[in-house]
Amino acid sequence: MSGFGRPPGALTFSPTPPQRGSFPLDHDGECKPVMVEYLACLKRVKGTNDQTCRLIAKEYLKCRMDRQLMVKDEMANLGFQDEIEKKQENRLEELKRENAKLVKERRRKEAQQ
Repeated sequence: MSGFGRPPGALTFSPTPPQRGSFPLDHDGECKPVMVEYLACLKRVKGTNDQTCRLIAKEYLKCRMDRQLMVKDEMANLGFQDEIEKKQENRLEELKRENAKLVKERRRKEAQQ
């Protein structure tokens, strides 16, 4: 007879901690203006992943890190790959230009021979 507790054969659940650990709440409202702006932005764009909202979210995380409400971390680790992608795109364009120069030089040398 199992009148109390879980039914026999039920799976047990073991909670897992958050990936980034726990962090203090913003009780003093130090970053509240940015948070309110972010929530308004989300409402305005109906929850889509808009670039302006992403920039506000980034500012919110910076605010929390600056006030030691969360551990400082690279923005790339927090899901903001934009800067990394831009650097990679710039590097790719630079390599394409270098490659085009080398091809021109090689063709010029071949034409002279």
